[in-house]
Amino acid sequence: MKKVSYIALSCLLCLNFISIQAANRWSINPDGSITWKLQDNDAHQDHIEMSGLKISAVMRYGVDKSGAFTLDRSIIWPMLRTVPNNTHASLMRRFSWNIPEMISVNGQCLQNEKVESITLKGNITVNSTYHGNGGKVALTRILFPSTDKPAFCEKYVLRNANSHDIRVEIPQSRSVIQTLPEQGVYGSYRLVSEIKGGKTVVLKPDEEVAFSAFFAGYKPDETELAMDIEQEKEAREALIAALWNNLVLETPDNTINAMFAFAKIRAAESIYDTKGGLMHGPGGEAYYAAIWANDQAEYVNPFFPYLGYQIGNQSALCSFMHFARFIHPEYKKIPSSIIAEGTDVWGGAGDRGDAAMVGYGAARYALAKGSKKEAKELWPLIEWCLEYNRRQLNEDGVVQSDADELEGRFPAGKANLCTSSLYYDALLSASYLGEAIGIGRTQLAQYKQQANQLKKNIDCYFGGEVEGFDTYRYYKENDKLRSWICIPLTVGIFDRKDETIRALFSPHLWTQNGLLTESGSDTFWDRSTLYALRGVYACGETDKATEYLKFYSNQRLLGEHVPYAIEAWPEGNQRHLSAESGLYGRIITEGLFDIRPTGLHSFTLTPHLPQEWNAMNLRNVCAFGTTFDIEVKRTKQNKIEIKVSENKRQLYKQTVRNGQMIRIHLPE
Repeated sequence: MKKVSYIALSCLLCLNFISIQAANRWSINPDGSITWKLQDNDAHQDHIEMSGLKISAVMRYGVDKSGAFTLDRSIIWPMLRTVPNNTHASLMRRFSWNIPEMISVNGQCLQNEKVESITLKGNITVNSTYHGNGGKVALTRILFPSTDKPAFCEKYVLRNANSHDIRVEIPQSRSVIQTLPEQGVYGSYRLVSEIKGGKTVVLKPDEEVAFSAFFAGYKPDETELAMDIEQEKEAREALIAALWNNLVLETPDNTINAMFAFAKIRAAESIYDTKGGLMHGPGGEAYYAAIWANDQAEYVNPFFPYLGYQIGNQSALCSFMHFARFIHPEYKKIPSSIIAEGTDVWGGAGDRGDAAMVGYGAARYALAKGSKKEAKELWPLIEWCLEYNRRQLNEDGVVQSDADELEGRFPAGKANLCTSSLYYDALLSASYLGEAIGIGRTQLAQYKQQANQLKKNIDCYFGGEVEGFDTYRYYKENDKLRSWICIPLTVGIFDRKDETIRALFSPHLWTQNGLLTESGSDTFWDRSTLYALRGVYACGETDKATEYLKFYSNQRLLGEHVPYAIEAWPEGNQRHLSAESGLYGRIITEGLFDIRPTGLHSFTLTPHLPQEWNAMNLRNVCAFGTTFDIEVKRTKQNKIEIKVSENKRQLYKQTVRNGQMIRIHLPE
């Protein structure tokens, strides 16, 4: 096979990136929010998911050909369980109520809406004007979920944009739906849609009047809540600010900075206060009040300690404790998913390598969290997962499993690269964690020896030529390139990095939407692209990783479907599943800065400063039991100076080669 020139491919990517940037629908504001400023004939539709502790909502919104705002609310109540009480048994309803149509100005309905701008930053803010016989008025909508109540909230502010007084009539309105009792686990649910603040008022020029709307859901024995729009808005804004101001990325690239900030919101907000405890859920109008071995244990839980979001950390610990309920001396497989608020399980794809996912995630989470108490709580689960995987080794010394996280959508053979790679990393993390909590040296030495042997077995079993690239077969019989060949790079296995990177970024796999799942298909799942970008950074191909990260971030943050990483296409219509945003965050923490936990208060740090940047910082890192800053800047000798500070007190300062690893031990 003729090799594709990296230079030619890079030039093509740059041209594509420039043309996409020029056509961006959205732009970044000074506060990090993004705005779509409407042009003439600028019709477009999109969807975004937003969540709180007791509700989630997918907003299908946009602007039609006439310039008017369109909105279809899909609201999900994860704890209003339906029958049968399975994975998808969250009560969902669509509401297309056009509230401004109910307002009248000088006796006339609002007419001829023209949307001027739409802004996103944890909520949706829409600015419009209406022109009609009643005069000209400006309307601002602010749409967001309640942080802790089972309600979706909407604030409306109407302003007199005329030079004369106008009379505005805003109705009080209330609609109640009682669901069929036999369709609810807890009986008949009450869905209340309400406009509050209705009044008739005369507005002088530039005067405003505000009112609100709520869409709430209740169990039969629950009392309706007194909703205050200002309190709800302040609570949501406080949550966004807290997430925005912890784990702050500072680079010369505003798009990557902003995409990282948005990723923190989506990764953290999708946590539900269930009777089984705080449970992080993927979302997507399908997956709530439940946890998965991949989405939660493997993808997002290891990210939460760095973010310092206590609800996130609590949900991570809760999820691992749920999985720990199913460890037993017979070493039968654990469930792939624990569903229905923790009352049931799902394992329909068989063993997907779930114990490798859980062991990997639990060990990395425990190390980064820095709590000896939690580490000891999690150790029996980690230990069991390692032993389970050891018992699943085939005659070639790699882990057997029935499927992988794609659950049969694409073939995975009897042993796949992903499961063995995760088990390898789990062994290494467990050896670090065990030392920190006093596990015997003999057992930890066995883990290290098993990891060393497994690394050799992975190369022997999976390594080989695929479509002209000396990379990995995803499973033994695999003869097509697969995106998951990136997995070894994320766990520090770099033996085949050059050919693997060449294969990943070849036309066989790379597209405008990231990596195809399999060469020759038209299917992409963002999770593999996000893993790949992290792995390419980790193995030291910094400038190449940055080039593609810029391309990807621009697409997802400022393109046609924004502002988060997505699940997949064509499946799910590019849903904003939450854990994928956690994977984006880990490109920065474990890729760009290459933080690898080695103890409860220690880690290795291998910053990969792109050639086009002179500095990058990661501030308010809330891991290893403390909060610290990492600052990286280029020196005149083209080396990098690294500073680590805690409460503005410098702990470390060292000048090294770019991409050189240093060891950090934080004070306990």
